[in-house]
Amino acid sequence: MMAAQFNLDIISLLEELSLSLNLIIPSFIIQELEKIKERSKGKTKTAASVALKIANLSPVNIKIIPLLKGERVDDALLRVSKVLCTNDRELRRKARMKGIIVIYLRQRKYLAVDGYFEGLMRS
Repeated sequence: MMAAQFNLDIISLLEELSLSLNLIIPSFIIQELEKIKERSKGKTKTAASVALKIANLSPVNIKIIPLLKGERVDDALLRVSKVLCTNDRELRRKARMKGIIVIYLRQRKYLAVDGYFEGLMRS
């Protein structure tokens, strides 16, 4: 949702990192965005709508991944991610503790990487 909040082309910013990553959004994130869009108004609703549009663009792929019984979205992200793009401070901390590489927004316009991308750099 930060793409709409800060008027960013998040796909281009990710591509500028020169990483050979498959951009995958788990289906449970799409479901969460749809709930936010339905329940919210104003800027939050707009941000969720923009995030859903971005999720349907190439090179982003939506992968069907169900939540386990009683599992929260954050826990599922930690379960399935090798690289995670989030600005949620607590989720970033938990991801780094699990050895997950974290990409996050700095100064509302730059992406920063926390972790080492061995073998993931484009040649």
